[in-house]
Parts: sequence; C-alpha cells; structure tokens
Amino acid sequence: MFQAAAKTLSSASTSSVSRGISSSLRHYCEKRLRVSEALSGTDLGTNVKVQGWVRSVRPQKTNLFLHVNDGSSLQSLQVVAGSELNDPSLTFGSAVEVTGILKKSPRQTQPVELEAEQIHVVGKCNPLDFPFKIKDRHSLEYIRQFPHLRCRTNAFSSLLRIRSEATAAIHSYFKENGFLQIHTPIITSNDCEGAGELFQVEPSGPEHEEDENYFSVPAFLTVSGQLHLEVMSGAFSRVYTFGPTFRAENSQSRRHLAEFYMVEAEVSFTQSLEDLTKVMEGMFRSATEHVLARCAEDVDLFHKHVTPGHRGTVEAMMKRRFPVITYSEAIDILNSSSETFVFPTTWGCDLQTEHEKYLVKHCGNTPVFVTDYPYDLKPFYARDNLDGPKHTAAAVDLLVPGVGELCGGSLREERLDLLSARLEAVGLEETYSWYLDLRRFGSVPHGGFGLGFDRFLQCVLGVDNIKDVIPFPRFSHSCPL
Repeated sequence: MFQAAAKTLSSASTSSVSRGISSSLRHYCEKRLRVSEALSGTDLGTNVKVQGWVRSVRPQKTNLFLHVNDGSSLQSLQVVAGSELNDPSLTFGSAVEVTGILKKSPRQTQPVELEAEQIHVVGKCNPLDFPFKIKDRHSLEYIRQFPHLRCRTNAFSSLLRIRSEATAAIHSYFKENGFLQIHTPIITSNDCEGAGELFQVEPSGPEHEEDENYFSVPAFLTVSGQLHLEVMSGAFSRVYTFGPTFRAENSQSRRHLAEFYMVEAEVSFTQSLEDLTKVMEGMFRSATEHVLARCAEDVDLFHKHVTPGHRGTVEAMMKRRFPVITYSEAIDILNSSSETFVFPTTWGCDLQTEHEKYLVKHCGNTPVFVTDYPYDLKPFYARDNLDGPKHTAAAVDLLVPGVGELCGGSLREERLDLLSARLEAVGLEETYSWYLDLRRFGSVPHGGFGLGFDRFLQCVLGVDNIKDVIPFPRFSHSCPL
C-alpha cells in the first residue's frame, strides 16, 4: 500500500493531474518538518507540512506571503500562496498549519520557500490585543512584563535556545571529564551557606493543620547541593549536580533571584586550588565555545541588537588564560586605585560587586580568579590555611566581566579536629554530626565549587539583568504564573 501510494504520487507530480491527487493521499505522503529542517534545503521538491506561528503577513493582489516560525530557529520560513488562501483570521501571532511543496527561493535572502497548497489556522490571535507588534523592536524590559508571552519574541526565543544548548554543553563537559551526575535534593534540612536566607517548606491543607513538622524536623528549599555532593565524594572521585537553588534574599538587584540554577562540582583527592580552577576554567571555555558555535545566529542577535559591542569582550576572554591573584593582592589593587568606591576596602572586608568589576577591568577585562580569602569570611567547611597573622582559607572566586562573581569554591576542611572545633565554636556540632562522620570514615582531601548558570548566560550575552536570562524569574514581591 505504501509503495503504491508513493508510485502514484511520483507519477502525478510530473503530470498535469498533480492537483487532482486526493487530499487523503497527499496527507498520507506529506512529510512534517520543523522550520529549521525545512530551511536546511534537504527536502526540496517534497510535499511537506509545517506548523508554527505567523511572524508576518503580507497580502497582495494575487499572492500572499507569510513568515512562519516554530521556535526551532531564529530565521522564519517564507510561505508563498495564492490570494485565495488568505483568511481574515490569518494574522500576526496566529498558529497555522501549512502544507505544500518546498522549493528553492528566487531571493538570495532566503534559501527556500514553501509554496502553499493549504493553510489552516489552528489558533487565532487578535493583533490589536497582542502586546507585541510586527514592526516594533521591543526591549527586554518591555517583554519582561509578559512572562506568559515573551517566548514569542525573537530575543527571548533566541535566549531559550542558547540556554538549552548551554545546559547540554555543561553536561557534556562533565561527562567527558569523568564526572558522575548526582540528583541532589530540593528539600533539605541543612543550611549549607549558613546565612539563614531560607524558604521553609510547610504542608498546606486541613489534613495538615495539626502537623508541627511534616518531616519531623524543619525543612527548607535548598540553597546549595554542596553538602550532599560531599557525601557522594566519599565514594566517587568526581561528582556534579545541576539544578534549581533558592535564596530568600530581599533583593531587587540585577544579579540576584530567589530561584536560580546552579552548577556544582566536587573533586576528591585534591590538595590544590589549582585543581579546582582548572575545572572552572575548562567548563567555562567549553560551554562558551559550544554556545558560540551551535547558536551563532542567536548569539549574534544579542551582540548586534541587544548588547552591541559585547562580542569583542567575549572573544578577548576566550583568547587569554584566566589570571590568578590572591585576596591580599586584590585589596592592594583596590586601595591603590583612584576609583571612589561606595564600600571602603580594607583587609578583611567582603568584596562587593563594585570591587569585583574593578578587579576584572584591572586584569584586562578578562575573567580572574581571586584566592585565599580571610578565614572569617568563609563558611565552616572551607579549609584553614593556618597561615599566620592574615588568617586565610583555601577559597577561590571566579570574577567575570559585566557580572562580578560567577563561581565560588574552596578546598573542604577534611581534618576532623579542625572541623569539629569550628562547628563547636558556632554551636553546630550536633546539627552536623553526620558531616563529621564523613571525616571519620575514609575521608580524603577534596574541594568543589558552584557556578551561577544564569550569571554565566549574562556574561556570554552581555545581558545586564539576570531576570532576562531565565524563563520565569522569581524575586521578592514577584511570583507570577
């Protein structure tokens, strides 16, 4: 039956009766393509079906021109049809299903076009009410007002394709370098960072009204998967996780969200921060190269129209090795500058965003590692350098252009006596008794880091506000949808 239908269609396509093929046979033989597949030109001369949303409509006296996009590429597919196929409901934003013959376009600006035989409007769209207009170039700030619709715009659809490819690139990097992926929990009883900025988890509903604690202990949305990764690093030498994390920060800054994505890794049998910086830099370079190669058109949209000139910054970053300076050297650089900082810089202070961005510029506007922070600035798990008057921890941050801190990591304190003493000093020895057990049973020197995935996208694309690189931003006083 298949062969018979194919022979019938083949012979009919070369004769004048091609228009007489039954609609059922045409439907039977047509090939459904995504827009990106159609644009590749590998199916020229084929009867195809394309489904998507109308990006432009241009009716003429005898012809109708549409541009249809389904999110698979930035470029849309031009559809050419006779004016008899025009329909009042065929408007900008409407969803359509188009069948016809894929042909080489006579115009150099587009490789192929679809000569339509049928156009079916699947979903209508009133262009008067639709917040995006055909000829307008909307800013990221404007489209942010419509979280349920902004994926229909060129800029945000490009961002989502880039985000998807960057996610795949990071997983690929870790897999190729022998890391095991761990699904760390979203709900936890631990505050890894010790800052207390936690969302507590409580059940709702009448059946839980008498429950004091659903889990018998206070439970929270995770701020980091690090401690769970450390558990796994006692059995696997290289582990990582990639998922959402949560901070109850009352911040309206351009760098912070209440829910964001973190890439975290832990490496066993290491006694050097250099082992960690190699992984950080390798992952950054690998993911960036992948995005620039696989999403060239989408990245160009940002670098040309959203953040013009940023391409040069990215290219410069990729050409140089990332320099390394100590925290003490960073403070000396800041104190020697002619810059007027809002926050004064003295040894022992925490570096603010303004300090981080200045250090990046001072080092040639390229990513820079800052190591050996004051011991008192770092959490209980950071390894003590035991280094005299300027007491430091074996910790490292990666600072990048336009963002500031992108990665934060440290060697972990594997020495039971030192770790136990520090936990006791802050009254957490009982809470983290299980963490001390990790040091009692086959502990090894190890370290790890976390990378803010959304900030990584900001860095590569030059996007100023972190709310514009995540599909549904959550921050204080804002949780639509």
